[in-house]
Amino acid sequence: MVFPKLVIQTGIFAYAVSSVTAVDISVSSTGGNATNGHQYGFLHEDINNSGDGGLYAELIRNRAFQISEGFPATLDAWHPINGVELSLKNLSIPLSDVLVTSMNVAASPEQGEVGFFNDGYWGMDVKASRKYSGSFWVKGAYSGQFTASLQSNVSGETFGTANITSQSTAGEWTEHEFELTPSKDAPNSNNSFVLTFDASGVSGGSLDFNLISLFPPTFRGRKNGMRTDIAEALEQFHPTLFRIPGGNMLEGLTNRSWWDWKNTLGPLKNRPGFTGAWGYQQTNGLGLVEYLEFAEDIGMEIVLGVYDGLSLNGDITPESQLQYYIDDALDEIEFIRGPADSKWGSVRAELGHPDPWKLQYVEVGNEDWLSGGWETFKEYRFPNFLSALNEAYPDIQVISSGSYYDGYDIPQPAGGDYHVYAEPDTLVAEFNKFDNITTPHIIGEMAAIHPNGGSGWDGPQQPFPWWGGTIGEAVSLIGYERNQDRIIGAAYAPIIRNMNRWQWAITMIQFTADTVTRSTSWYMWELMAAHTMTETLPATSQFDPLYYVAGRNNQTGGHIFKAAVYNSTDGVDVPVKLAFEGVAPGTSGELTILTGPEDPYGSNDPYTGVNVVKTSKTTIRSDKSGNFQFNLPDLSVAILDTSPATTRRWNRTTRRKT
Repeated sequence: MVFPKLVIQTGIFAYAVSSVTAVDISVSSTGGNATNGHQYGFLHEDINNSGDGGLYAELIRNRAFQISEGFPATLDAWHPINGVELSLKNLSIPLSDVLVTSMNVAASPEQGEVGFFNDGYWGMDVKASRKYSGSFWVKGAYSGQFTASLQSNVSGETFGTANITSQSTAGEWTEHEFELTPSKDAPNSNNSFVLTFDASGVSGGSLDFNLISLFPPTFRGRKNGMRTDIAEALEQFHPTLFRIPGGNMLEGLTNRSWWDWKNTLGPLKNRPGFTGAWGYQQTNGLGLVEYLEFAEDIGMEIVLGVYDGLSLNGDITPESQLQYYIDDALDEIEFIRGPADSKWGSVRAELGHPDPWKLQYVEVGNEDWLSGGWETFKEYRFPNFLSALNEAYPDIQVISSGSYYDGYDIPQPAGGDYHVYAEPDTLVAEFNKFDNITTPHIIGEMAAIHPNGGSGWDGPQQPFPWWGGTIGEAVSLIGYERNQDRIIGAAYAPIIRNMNRWQWAITMIQFTADTVTRSTSWYMWELMAAHTMTETLPATSQFDPLYYVAGRNNQTGGHIFKAAVYNSTDGVDVPVKLAFEGVAPGTSGELTILTGPEDPYGSNDPYTGVNVVKTSKTTIRSDKSGNFQFNLPDLSVAILDTSPATTRRWNRTTRRKT
């Protein structure tokens, strides 16, 4: 019998032959390392319209006509009804200091019922079982009622309506709130939000509107919260780490447009627009508090990124001006975890969260080796941040945005951040990359994005995560778990992609207005994250083509074995004999095996909805010698967990509270 080795060849998997024997693994009961328990997570930034128009549940696009350095106010997504004239105006009395532009709707009395509609982020999902919560601000004298509705763009059919009595006056802005419950499901997501009024009731010929908002029911019922189906898909892969506010979004395009957390606090009318790093305006609706609440709801710990004076265009803050940003980072940390009577802790309390959030990890900057920032980062920016953060919060693990592998001798006690977007062969080759590193690291961004033999970083990505790439990711993840006393955790990035507008193809989850697709990588990460080790254990090492890690969970009492097979002989299984020291003969364990399609480039295509990942679960018992014996197919991922079934289920669903 023979195992194949992967040979790089553009666009395909090819095989070369070597000899094979069964893999005999013995796991010791002592001598292991305690893990940090964080293992798996994700990074979020508003790339691919994954925040506005994605995870953030707001249905109205361009709801507040916001202005930022990179984008002027526009009427994008807004359309007139019955001949009204829509225009943008900067009134002498704006809605707020930051929402200075509003939409004027002009009509003559004889036009009757007039208004406007918004087609959302490429449609709106309308369901009869949902109660939609809306609001809008109006300035102008109007006696009558407003009618809010959800309608089909195809047939004009109305699915639900709410009538709102006008409180609008000429001299001030007035907020109107409403609830709307559709009477039937829309057949598709090609729908719009419509707001109309009787032109004969308007004094002065026009009304001004701003901050027009509509939310479906949100995840955990949070006001201004997350889209439920996307949030559930994230929750269901059991993440324990959440890196925010995201990579390039933190840096911003210039030193005038970085992600300023203070602009994301409080009422929506006080949040200015933000020039996103990915070619579109961002609302700041999904802000620091919303991120923290989401992490709290799922049970994730935050890895907080703080701006450190470098932006994507190469703007670098000189040392003489850096203290402002250090102080800003200290303010942000105090907002998150300071007592309610502290300066910024009191602001948090006023916003409805008197209790501090937990914060153990703070990362300084993002990818500071880019944009000409590397030398100043090493020379003064990171050392100055590190000194200030360590002095104020000695219990916080400060993380450098560079890693040992970026040529940085990271000053203690700081950790590093390693990013890897690569071919699966590269991920497999890095299986033992962190075996001899003593500095703690987070794998802040990782994914298989190019096929083996592809054209490198600037070459085309695969259209979606594919099974061969997923196995490459699994091998790297197992390598990270083997070093969990030093690896804080690994974060998939980017995490989600709007299929109507994206800049980055490979994401764990893809979505439209009414669908969510879990990729092949989602199924692998979910399986790996569902079985948490509190301690890794030494095991005999016989890697390639089988890569593995073993340990136990002291909460469930179970022993755990995680493995991936990356290219054995075509069609030939890898025989495994596994023994845990101290585990008695006849012990039962749940063996879960994930396999993919015959074509290793097969993917879960959101256009078809077909899941190519096959999941097999069996209960096996150790033999009279205490060995678990099983076969693993080529390009497969497997978990053996001896935890009692009831405890194992408890651990998966409540681990965030333990």
